[in-house]
This record gives sequence, C-alpha cells and structure tokens, in this order.
Amino acid sequence: MAEPTHLDDETLTAEKPPEDVEADVRPDDRVDDERHDEENRLKPEYVASVREAMEAGDKGAVYDLVEPLHPADIADLLELLEKDERADLAAAITDLMSSDVIAELNDHVRELMMEALAPEDVATITEQLETDDAVQLLEDLDEVDQQAIIAELEPETQAAVTSALSYPEETAGRLMNRHVMAVPEHLTVGDLIDYLREEGDLTHDFFEVFVIDAAHHPVGTCALNWILTTPRSVKLTDVMKRDQTLIPVTMDQEEVALMFQKYALISAAVVDESGRLVGQMTVDDIVHIISEEAGEDALLLSGAGDGDINEPIKEAYSSRVRWLIANLGTAVVASAIIAFFGAAIEALVALAVLMPIVASIGGNAGTQTMAVAVRAIATNQLTRSNTWRIVWRELRVALLNGATVAVLIGIAAGVIYTPMMGVVIAAAMVINIVVAGLAGVLVPVVFERIGQDPALASSVFVTMITDSMGFFAFLGLAVVSGLVPMG
Repeated sequence: MAEPTHLDDETLTAEKPPEDVEADVRPDDRVDDERHDEENRLKPEYVASVREAMEAGDKGAVYDLVEPLHPADIADLLELLEKDERADLAAAITDLMSSDVIAELNDHVRELMMEALAPEDVATITEQLETDDAVQLLEDLDEVDQQAIIAELEPETQAAVTSALSYPEETAGRLMNRHVMAVPEHLTVGDLIDYLREEGDLTHDFFEVFVIDAAHHPVGTCALNWILTTPRSVKLTDVMKRDQTLIPVTMDQEEVALMFQKYALISAAVVDESGRLVGQMTVDDIVHIISEEAGEDALLLSGAGDGDINEPIKEAYSSRVRWLIANLGTAVVASAIIAFFGAAIEALVALAVLMPIVASIGGNAGTQTMAVAVRAIATNQLTRSNTWRIVWRELRVALLNGATVAVLIGIAAGVIYTPMMGVVIAAAMVINIVVAGLAGVLVPVVFERIGQDPALASSVFVTMITDSMGFFAFLGLAVVSGLVPMG
C-alpha cells in the first residue's frame, strides 16, 4: 500500500495562486458587494434595478442581474417583490428557478409559485429534491393540484412522496430522508468500504452507516471515522455501536428535536410500527425544526397566527381577530370590576390614577412567568413530575419581585398622596404579582394537561387574571382600609 502523501509548508505555498491573480470568488459569496449590504441582505438599489429591467421588458438584463445570485438570494429576491412581479421574474429566469431556489422560498410564496406553474414543471422540480423537501413542497397544495403533480413523477419518487404524505403533518414520517445507507450485519469493514465505493449512492450526504438484520431492523451504526480507521478484516458486529436512538415514524417533530438535543445526535434511524428501518433524520433537518418551533411558540403567545408578512390578508385577519375578540371578552371582566367600585373611584381620583399601574405591572410579571413556563413545557423541563416544585419556585420569585416593587410604589404613593394610599397600593401590588406568578405557570400547565398547545391562548387568560385581580385587590383594599367609601 502506498504511503499517504504529506503536504509541507513549501508545497502548500507553491499551490497558492499568485498575489496578482484575483481569486475566483463569486459575487454572492462576498459581503457588502454591489448586491449585498454589510448584513448580507439584498440592497434596495439592486432590487430596484431588477424591477426597472422587468418593467422595461428586458428579460436579458433581468437574467444578467439575477444569474450571479446564490439560490437562497434568488428566493429572497422573489419574496421582496410584489405578487404579480414574482411571476414576471420567474418567467425571465426560468432555468435559474432550480429546486434549491424553490426549497428556500417562504411557505406562502412557494405555494403561490407552485400554483402558477404547470404540473409537469413542478414535477421536474420535485424530482431534483430530497424526499423531505419534496413533501414540504407539495403538502400545502390543494388535493387536486397535489395529485396532478404526483402523477407526473417518476414511479420511485411517486411512491416515496405518496408514502410520506400518508403520515400526519409535522411527524418524523413527513420529515425523514428516505436515502439511507444501510448494510447487512454479516459484512466486514472491508466489505462495507468496497460496497460504498462500487454500489453505494454517495450523491447524498450521510454521517453514519446503519447496520440491519435480516428483517431490516436496525441493530447498530458505524460512524464514518470508525470505518476509515478500522482494519478491513474486522466484522461490523465487532465495531458497530449497538446503543442507538430510534425514532418512531409517527413521533412529533418537536419531540424529535428534543431527542437530538438531549442525546447530542448527528443522525438517527426512523422506524415504522414493526421496527423496520424506513428513513433517517439528520441534524440539518433538526436545526430547521427548532427554529420553526421557537418562532411558532412566540407567535402563538401573541395570537399573531403564522406571523408571516407573506401570509394572505384573509388568513392573517382570521387568525388574529379571534384572539382580539377573546381579549375583548376578558377585558369586559376587568371593566365590570372597575364599574363595581365606581363610587369609590369618584370619591378619590387618585385611585383612577394609580390602578392602571397595579394592573400593568401584574400583567408584565405574568407574561414573564408564562414565557418561562411555556418554554419549560416545550423543552420537557416542566413535566408532571416537577410541576409543584416549579410552581413553588415561581411563587417565591413572585413574592420577592412583589415586595421590591411594592416598596418602591408604596413610598412614592405615600409621599405624593397619603401614607395609607402607599400601604394600599403596596399590598395590592404584592397580591397581584403573586397571582400573576401563579397564573403564569398554572395556565400553560392546564392547557398542556388538556391536550392543547400551552402557547396558544395562555396570554389572553393570564392578562384577564392579572388585570381583574389588580383592579379588585387595589380597589377592594382601598374600601376595606376606609380610604374611600364603598358606595
């Protein structure tokens, strides 16, 4: 066997291009070039030049402007344009509308683009994609359009896509990659290397080789570095890692992401109900899932729906208005409490001045705790096993926060108005912040226990509780203390 070649500093230096020869660097690889700003975003001037070329009907100029861009930048350009402009751009750069561009597009923009293309054109794009990307491309289309495109696919791709679409949305079955490097367990390391060189499909990225038994059940894995550093005569069963994490095909994508995070996985086998290997999940898919889930939870907390600027107006309206209506109903509860103490407020205007402070601080405290609780539930840090420990923890935090804020507002109100007013608002502040802390934990927990997304409507109910309790505690204490009459 030939000895491995070692490159010394002199050899490396000789292979460097002369200083007077400009390196072959594509413009889209540079930051702050004529198309990108310092944050690697497309410059407004560049986007305007593309628009001007389209308005002039100069398809050649449009093509020349767009051709140097990376597929991800072409996707960004399409998203920056108006709806009718996107079709014109796509028509001018037909051969640049690759599968990589389509895969990078925003969901809503991609759906509109797919509806505008003929089924055979979409099928051509789909054939170039990995199965998981192909499924993502088709899953949001109407059933009729979806079937028309699937009918145009090659039999092998058609079977893979149809199988993936049969699984529920946001499960491992939808997201997994069906290109898996799997070999029988009777091979040696040398047999495996020869197989990879001669018959293995090396056009797809993989991080480990899965070892399977006669029933196609995964029994171990071999990392690439093990394969390359182990003598050829060694059996796979002697070197493979038997302890592996298997992902059920119906597992929710959020749980899959948590498993990758917990066990520091690079890839993992996906198995069907009978335990047979059907695909794999890789860390690049998980990064996308984590980003998607984090953004989704943040938007659900605010009731903003998808929170996508490309979302159709009707969908944005319907997703947001229902929570505003729900919020209106909860606000009526707080207003009713204020109306109940109307005479007290009339007797002392200071109550009207100070009570929004109590409700506002309580609302902020509740939102803080709720955000912590929702994240803890999403990452499996808050479960049935430690619920009451977390509730007790947040109660103590709330007591400390309440006491601190109460001292500050109590002193200020006592100096500006009367000592008794300071005592009343301080006590109300403690009560409301403690209630806010409890609500911030318990409301998401209750939602999770009844099988609902804890981020979905927690903010509406936590706000109702903190506003109502803030007004009730402050005005009630004012009456009880004799500061103002009840009626």
